Order: sequence, then structure tokens, then C-alpha cells
Amino acid sequence: MGLAALVLTSAAWWRGAEYDEQYTLFLTAGTPRPDWPETVFSAGMVAAAQTGHASLADIARDLRSTDVHPPLYFWAVVGWRAVFGPGLFAARMLSVLFGLVSLGLTGMIARRCGVRSATAMLLTLGCYGFVYTNAIARGFAPAEMLTLGGVALLLRRRPLLAGLCLGAACCCNYLAVFVAAAVIVAAGAWLAVPAAVPFLALDVWFFAAQHGARPGQFPPFAIWPSLLRLAKYQTASVFGGLPLYFDGVGRVVVEAIVGLVAVGMVVWLVRARPWRGGVAIRLVVAGAVAPPIGLLLLGFVFDNTPIELRYFSFGLPFVALLVAWASRPIARGKRNALILPIVLAVQFAGIAGLLLSPRTMQPYRVAAAEAAALVGDGVVLLPRGNDGVGIVGAFGIEAPPALPILLFRPTDSIAGRIRPYQRVVLALLPQDRDSIATIAGLHTVLSAPDWRRVATEPDVEVYERTGTEKRR
Repeated sequence: MGLAALVLTSAAWWRGAEYDEQYTLFLTAGTPRPDWPETVFSAGMVAAAQTGHASLADIARDLRSTDVHPPLYFWAVVGWRAVFGPGLFAARMLSVLFGLVSLGLTGMIARRCGVRSATAMLLTLGCYGFVYTNAIARGFAPAEMLTLGGVALLLRRRPLLAGLCLGAACCCNYLAVFVAAAVIVAAGAWLAVPAAVPFLALDVWFFAAQHGARPGQFPPFAIWPSLLRLAKYQTASVFGGLPLYFDGVGRVVVEAIVGLVAVGMVVWLVRARPWRGGVAIRLVVAGAVAPPIGLLLLGFVFDNTPIELRYFSFGLPFVALLVAWASRPIARGKRNALILPIVLAVQFAGIAGLLLSPRTMQPYRVAAAEAAALVGDGVVLLPRGNDGVGIVGAFGIEAPPALPILLFRPTDSIAGRIRPYQRVVLALLPQDRDSIATIAGLHTVLSAPDWRRVATEPDVEVYERTGTEKRR
């Protein structure tokens, strides 16, 4: 557990701020949709807007009107930040705590499966998606913990308590319902259903108000692209983003290596036939296959493709348990003896990249540093994004407090608003639909003869007025 605490805390500390985390920080501060100034303001104003304290009723009201998530995680964050403060790292440490409990529960389930707890926990900690979701300020970590708690209680034949845990998991993240339903059916534990009903009823009340809040968030459903995306992100959730650390031929080679290891692992698991084992390992099989199957069904029903790496996190401890079960000496042939160390080696190479490489991180920290170094006596032009939360929040809390920021929507009159400035830094953060349109509009204006580009970095561009315009 010491290694797990070190890895998860390091990820929470070193990784830059993320788009979705800002919804957690602003919502629990009582400012779910901040009203930013139309004029220049300092980046410090962003962090200040995240320091308030919302009530549980405020959270419920704001979630139903502005977001697409259930309330339980955010209610927990309200209590946590009242003790440990409103900062991003403090909020992330709540997820770290949930992650450590999840690992302990994985060890308990492993013992029920006749598997060494240390092996199962190490394989779980090696899953990129597990470390990622247990080091960010979102509701995945408590949902994973409660799902594992529900499975552990089912194995102890405590269906009512299991139902409470599984229902609460769904009240932290709607997608936990896939694993919850699968393990209840696999165990035949129908008494768990009425215990989960109060939480599911609360979910329905929230979802009924939220379901149309983000139209166009995902592309339309198509079976073959969805299957390919499913395979890609399931592999990445277990082994990480190793191909991203290379360019050209190196990337192709690493993609092939990771793909071969993933295919070899799946073949190994299929040959082990865990579904023929006892009740415990059959529950584990159900938990492992539920997220990908559930996401495909969800996409088919709603005609979209809701397939992202973090959505696979609910099944990762169960995948790790399957690998640990198949690697038992009694189940492992001599030819397969190297599979477990190969899987672990690839996994922890991916975790090292998660901790150290900016290529797997969102761009806000790097963009803020580049902008601060280049702004001089100018101003940073920042796309407001769809709702002024994700982009503004992540960039603002990563930037020096004094950094001057001017926000833009796609429909803003750009030329008039930047006329007073001789030097501007354009933040290239095309993170959602509105920010893409805004950056395109800014590029159009800054391509005029009275502006010239004087510097380019990966995430920012610097423009100055031409000499002719300066003399006017």
C-alpha cells in the first residue's frame, strides 16, 4: 500500500489541471458557471472563484440545471474541502484516499478467488486508467471503490449491504450501473436490487433534468468505428499511452508491441477459462466485461459513441484480478510463465509516462507557462469554451495570478476588443466546440496585415502590431 500511496499521490501532485476537474471545483465553490468580466482580468480571479463553499442543496440544484452527473461525489467533496481547503490538490487527495481503499478491496476479492492479494493489487495499480481516475478530482474513484465494496459484500453473501454499495456507486457516476447490474445478475443476488433502489431513484431524478444538457458531446454511433475505439481505449486503460512518447517509426513499433502484449494477454485469459471457475471468479468476469459491453449498448441506444479511456476504469480491478487468477502456479504452464512479468513491465512503463510525460497530460499547465514567459506588456487571448468552466478554470489556476487574460466567445467582435493592445498571446486550446470556433476567428483577425506573428510555441502564438499600425 505504501507504493500505491506514493504513485497515486505523485500523480495527483505532478499532473496539470484538467478540463473536467474545473466543474468539480466551481460547483463545490457555489459558482457552477462563473460570470467572467468582458474586460481584461487577472488569472488570480479564477482561483478566487473556486474558494467558496456550496451547501448540499446548492449542489443538488446546480447539478440538475447545469451538469450531467449525480450528486454523491460532490456532496463528499463539500465536506472534504471544508476540512482540507478548496485547492485542486486537496480535492485530488480525496480520490487518492478512495483509490487506496479500492486496492484494499481488490486484495479482499483476490483472496476469495484463491489469488495472491499482492499480485492482484500490483496489477490493478499498473493499470493506467486506475491510477488516472484515482488521482483526479472527479467521481470515478468513489464509484470504483463502492463497486468493489459491493462485489466483496456479494462474496460474503450480504446482498442488502452490497445493494447499498452498488446503488451508491451509481449515485457517484451513472456508468457504474454496468458493473452493478452485471455482478448482481451473475451472483443471482436479487435482494440487492431493493437496497439499491433509493439511490437509483435519486439518479433518475437528476438524469431526467440533465439528459439533454450536452447535445453533440459524442459523435454518432457506428458499429465498426465504435469497436475499434473500444479496443483502443480498453488497451490504453490497462497499458497506458506508451506510443504517445514516440514519433514516426518508433510510434508504430511501440504500438505493435503493446498490441501484441494486449492480444497475448487476452488469449491467455481465454485459455484459462475463468468463467468455468467458482462463484467468485465468475463475478470477476462479469465485472471485467460489463463496461465495454455497456458502453456499446449505451451508444447504440442513444446513437452516440460514449467511449473514453476513463469510462473503462470501473472494470480495471476485475481485469487485474483475472490476470492474477490466470497467473496462479496451478493454472500457469511453463510456456506462459513470462506473461505476467511482461504485462507488469509494460504497465509500469505506462505509469511512468503518466507521472512524467506531458504528452499524456492536458495542455493547460504548459500553455500557461508559455504565455507567462511571452506576454510581456501584452494580454493573453483565451477562448472561453462552451461554458466558461473547463478551459478558463484549468488555464487560470495554472497561470501566475497576475497574468492578464481577455476571454472570447465565437460570436465576439474580436478586432475591436484587441485594438488597444500592441502585443497579444493567443492560447491554442481547442478543447471543445466553442473554443475551436473561437480560435479560428482569432486567427482570421490576427492574419490581417496590421498584425504579425513573432513567436510560436506548441500551445501559444504571439502577435504584435505592425509598424504601420503602431504609428496611427
